[in-house]
Amino acid sequence: MELLAPAGNFEKLKTAFYFGADAVYIAGKKFGLRAFAGNFDEEGLKQAVDYAKEMGKKVYVTVNIVAHNRDFEGLGEYLKFLEGIGVWGVIVSDLGVISFVKKFAPKLEIHVSTQANVTNKYTASEFVKLGAKRIVLARELSLQEIKEIRDFLPKEIELEAFVHGAMCISYSGRCLLSNFLTGRDGNCGECVQACRWEYLITTKDRRGEAYEIQEDERGTYILNSKDLNMLEHLKQLQEAGVFSLKIEGRMKSSYYVANVVNAYRRALDLLEKGLEIPKELERETLKSSHRNYTTGFYFGRDESECLESSMPKSSHEFVAVALEDARDGKVLVEQRNRFKVGDTLEVLSPNETFNKKFEICSISDMSGNEILDAKDVQQKLYIKTALPLKAGDILRKEI
Repeated sequence: MELLAPAGNFEKLKTAFYFGADAVYIAGKKFGLRAFAGNFDEEGLKQAVDYAKEMGKKVYVTVNIVAHNRDFEGLGEYLKFLEGIGVWGVIVSDLGVISFVKKFAPKLEIHVSTQANVTNKYTASEFVKLGAKRIVLARELSLQEIKEIRDFLPKEIELEAFVHGAMCISYSGRCLLSNFLTGRDGNCGECVQACRWEYLITTKDRRGEAYEIQEDERGTYILNSKDLNMLEHLKQLQEAGVFSLKIEGRMKSSYYVANVVNAYRRALDLLEKGLEIPKELERETLKSSHRNYTTGFYFGRDESECLESSMPKSSHEFVAVALEDARDGKVLVEQRNRFKVGDTLEVLSPNETFNKKFEICSISDMSGNEILDAKDVQQKLYIKTALPLKAGDILRKEI
């Protein structure tokens, strides 16, 4: 199965590939559904594709807005550009956009976005007739429904499914709440996640009085869902016919990308060898920002899974990233969060140092001055360690 990671900018793309993603999905500066991610200009898109080719990886570009008439201006030229730089495929939801892909960039693979709400085999089949190579399934499907869709389609058609990350309270993301409350259209990439806000309620005859909408002791977040986590169930997804495992999170941090991709990469490698996924690996997904976890709709509907505080939590904090391979008993890092001499740090790595720990006994700056407390953001520092850390490895601290 393909492991597909989000990349909101070039740093996250490099992180995703370093920690084991087979492919990433990214967006240009327009036509995608994450307008507030860093995203890529044309030069950045070319750089991303060239880098992926060097790594033997793939890049898919989102062109999945719910398009209005005005949105088609310049779309043909943009699609030609994507085809010309060697993008593998585009993720689309709109029939008009699909027609433009076929007309202006016929070599691009068409991946039908989850925004298209494909929830049955007949809809999937019609998209295939229109030229789709891959169907990104709606998140509201069970494993049994996915298997039925898989059996109904030609073998060469790929199915992609979300396996990890935030769950939209609306049907596969088709929500008007952000637009209605703030004027920022979630279906055009500008969602403010209004479903995560707290709400009050008033009665018609007492308009001056507002009451909290109470659920339980955790809060009043009536529209929230727990986060999706299918790390323990990759075999069932494989048996259902899923080809690509999609991680949500183009707005998430590089550390989130590293942590989640690393966990799923290791789990997939164990699955390929016929081995069980250890509890230690399952606990990895608790170490970056998340809400409580759910398996979503894969094993049937459970309405209680949709009651959850909007406040994310994490057991560990990202404190530094290695800029170079360690040598002479020390490693050059870039600080991301505060750490100091005496702290115990844990390594996040795709290599053998994964989850190794060491106590900091010495920190120095680029001039060789001793540092006791690393509190300057993104300062470059040397940390003494005997571990063979590699450039790109992440150091984290238990909270």
